[in-house]
Amino acid sequence: MEIIKEQNNIKRNKEFKKLGFTYLETAEIVVNLNTLLANYQVFYNKLRNFHWNIEGPEFFELHEEFENEYNTVKENIDIVAERIRVFGVKPNFTLKKTLELSEIEETEKGFTAIEMVREVLKDFGILHDNMMSAIGASLDTGDIATEQMLTDFLRALEKRNWMFTSYLK
Repeated sequence: MEIIKEQNNIKRNKEFKKLGFTYLETAEIVVNLNTLLANYQVFYNKLRNFHWNIEGPEFFELHEEFENEYNTVKENIDIVAERIRVFGVKPNFTLKKTLELSEIEETEKGFTAIEMVREVLKDFGILHDNMMSAIGASLDTGDIATEQMLTDFLRALEKRNWMFTSYLK
């Protein structure tokens, strides 16, 4: 009788789990993913502006590279938002909330081509740090799926960082 009573108490007290993790266990992951989502959204907008407003001898090359970059970011935005949904959380972002969460800042002044590339590299650093924090939270929880997703993003980001850095030399 006592065993049945204990089993019933365990069932009542058992926390809801998503993919084997509790919401509490994934809270830090979700916070990091929400920050990454906000950073990506501001970065996407910045890249679109750079794409549209590039001028000078670097126009053809950078116009295309900024487009390649914002297309990658657009895909990653969707992947991150869907990963947040996997944990049972809705990534309901207004523009105001996105700007509050983002560590990447909007730009209002006009930039030369070289300044645009430097700005992209600065933002890569922010994204890199954000991804590393999210990877750490994922590994601490044992969430290898999120860790793998972020590692794939990181690998591509590091390659693009090398390419844009080489452009400046």
